[in-house]
Amino acid sequence: MDNKQLKIGLIGCGRISHRFMQGLAVVDGAELTAAWSRRAESVAEFIGKYGGKACSSLDELLQSDVDAVYIATLPDSHAHYSIAALRAGKHVLCEKPATVNLAQLDDVLALSKANYLLFMEGMKPPFYPLYQKLKAHLKTDPIGAAGYVRAGSAVADLSHDHPNFSYQLAGGAIMQIAPYEAFLALDWLGPMTNLQAMGRFSGKEVDMFSIFQTLHDNGYAQLYCGFDLHGKGDALISGPSGYITIHQNWWNPAKATINYLDGRIVELDEPYTAGGLNYELSHFCELIRNGQTESPIITHDLSRGMMGMLDEARKQMGLRFEGEV
Repeated sequence: MDNKQLKIGLIGCGRISHRFMQGLAVVDGAELTAAWSRRAESVAEFIGKYGGKACSSLDELLQSDVDAVYIATLPDSHAHYSIAALRAGKHVLCEKPATVNLAQLDDVLALSKANYLLFMEGMKPPFYPLYQKLKAHLKTDPIGAAGYVRAGSAVADLSHDHPNFSYQLAGGAIMQIAPYEAFLALDWLGPMTNLQAMGRFSGKEVDMFSIFQTLHDNGYAQLYCGFDLHGKGDALISGPSGYITIHQNWWNPAKATINYLDGRIVELDEPYTAGGLNYELSHFCELIRNGQTESPIITHDLSRGMMGMLDEARKQMGLRFEGEV
């Protein structure tokens, strides 16, 4: 596959799919060839704008010659579409969270392994130039081992009919925002060993604001997410010799400040291009070309760890979706 143009199929044509196309436009060796959505009119509009074939069914898309699919739907359908794509012999890049719960994710990962196909969760922050520049800088000018992470975001300006509020679509703040915070805690502190969560539903069937603190192999994290308060989206990472602020919005990182114990301040500024999804997409395509079935950055164990954190937070809040026990 070294020189082959990768053919990408798209499942779901909502807002994130347009940002995906912004990124795909600057990725060499990959192109959109087909798309499908539950809403036929959205597919027609999408293909009219970006090109490719509008498929009338999921089966039509999966029976086409696409090499891989990007799943851009809401969490309720992620496992179903991932399993269908893997069974059809397609590599999968799936939006976060990878599934509704850990049991579903294990089914997806088992199929990926059995079929020797790549499955990768779409977790964008580690691929951004700023995040990579920060990690590289700390190798030569460290703050010591991170022992504390504080991160979160709360956005109070979504319309009342936004799908993030839908119980049927596995919405809520934990499912829609907390995957990012879970990633950050696990990336800097290692596996989670304990979690304490609180939250409220505020008249909805899903959580509208949640806060949880976690214990990890290497330290502690305090995380929050919400839809009925408005909160700053930066992140703090503390070590014995200094602390890092990744400025808002930290999950689309462009600026960071390192404050050292000796009084030095280092500013990192690394703008991103093409909406930001181009970086994880380039990585995904490179894995396919190299015949790899798992990302060394967003590993399957990391996805399991993130999913496990969301599961435990929802369990403590009493939030169970349809079909869960």
